[in-house]
This record gives sequence, C-alpha cells and structure tokens, in this order.
Amino acid sequence: MAARVELREISNEEGNRLLRIVRRSSGSVVTWRRAQIVLLAAQRMPPARIAEVVFSDPDRVREVIHNFNRDGFDALYPRYRGGRPRTFTLPERQAVKRIALGVPSGLGQPFATWSLAKLADYLVAEGVVDDISHEGLRQLLREEDVSFQALRSWKRSNDPAFEAKKNRILELYAIADGLVEPGPDDPTAVVCLDEFGPLNLQPQPGGKAWAPRAKPRRIRATYTRPHGKPGPLLVRETAQPSRLVPRSPRPLTLTMEVLYQLS
Repeated sequence: MAARVELREISNEEGNRLLRIVRRSSGSVVTWRRAQIVLLAAQRMPPARIAEVVFSDPDRVREVIHNFNRDGFDALYPRYRGGRPRTFTLPERQAVKRIALGVPSGLGQPFATWSLAKLADYLVAEGVVDDISHEGLRQLLREEDVSFQALRSWKRSNDPAFEAKKNRILELYAIADGLVEPGPDDPTAVVCLDEFGPLNLQPQPGGKAWAPRAKPRRIRATYTRPHGKPGPLLVRETAQPSRLVPRSPRPLTLTMEVLYQLS
C-alpha cells in the first residue's frame, strides 16, 4: 500500500498564485497540470480522486505533491534536459562522410550541393541512420574533419600520356641536379621550356561543397593560350653552369638545330 501523502498548509498568496496559473490560457501545459494537482490537493482531495480528475496516475499525483512540499513553486516548472547525444557506429560514420563528400547529382538527387537538411533527409531515407538532427550531423562531420568550403579552380592537362611525360621530366630534373646517373640514352644537357600565364588569372567560382578540412574540392580552370606566351629559356648542363637566355619579346619558337647548338 502506498504511503499517504498530504499537501502542506499553503498561504492565501500561494493559493491565489495557483489560481492564476490554472486560469491562465497560455504557458506550459506541464506547469498548468501540476498547479491543478496542487490546488485540488489543497482542497483535501485524495490522490486517487485527483488522478481521475486530471487523467493521471495516483503515483504521479503523489510525486507532484511531494515535490511541491519540498521545493515549492519551483517544482511546478519542468526542467527539460537534452539527454545523452545519440552515438553512431563506425560504419555509419564512414557512410555519412562518404555521402557528404560525394556529389548529390551522382546519387540521383536534383541538386549539386548538400545542405545539412538535405543530407540528413537523404541519410534517413536511404536507411544509413535511423534519425539524425541537423546539429548532430554538423558535429559528426566536424569530428570527421569535414567542413563546408568554397570550391577552388585548378589546371590539369587533358593529355592521356600526361603521367608518363611528367615522370620523364622529373627524371630529367634528377639527372640535371646530379641526383641520378644518366643512362646510355639520356642527354647530357637538359633544356626546360615553360609557358607562364598571366599573373592576374582569377579562379573561377564554383560554389561551395563539403570537403576534408583544408582540402577544398577543386574544379578544372579554363585556360587556353593558342598563340603562346613569351618566356625565358633556361639551359642546365650537368658539367657546366647554367646559362639564361633573355626574355624574348615574342613567343619563343625553337627548332631542334637551335636546341643542339645551345647544348
């Protein structure tokens, strides 16, 4: 049998305050219900009968009366707490990161950039996670070193043999610097030609997207100069000091005979 709980004696001021809370049309429903329980208890109504009137449980009614006896009106106001944040498993975190770093259009979505709301809806719809808030998603991505960054433009060769040519150039650099012994078919002089674009070349805006921290996603820049650019010619030899040819006022064109004479 539950212990008998009775409300302490309340003053006229406390009674009037309880009446104002009950008659108020605005405010917290929880506060209104608790004030109603205390007011009925002040009329010496038993907890079982109060539970029938307010459609609650007798144990809950006794708890409200006990809390009011101990804390006064502070017991009428709810103390909401956020609770423990939801945790995600390692596979879930990896899947969220992979999708955030991907392109939405590649997953059949009619937009080009993930927002927190769109990404959260997609993750729940695809069953990656059961539920996730926008703030929880932002914190998860931050813990995975993913942030919302502006895209950067860059230049990249469309030559299919780019990698092979790049490796050959690096090999010639190593020979010129004396880091590698030249082979039987390697030259004794290395001629470096470089096309230098204008200094005021501005990157093309590409919007924003989720990317690893300090590693923004990059888009290819459009830079085409079919008529060439004037620039210096640097000849580096393994046995002699380098010689520098002054800048030409016009685009520089060299034939194999000129290169042989320079070497």
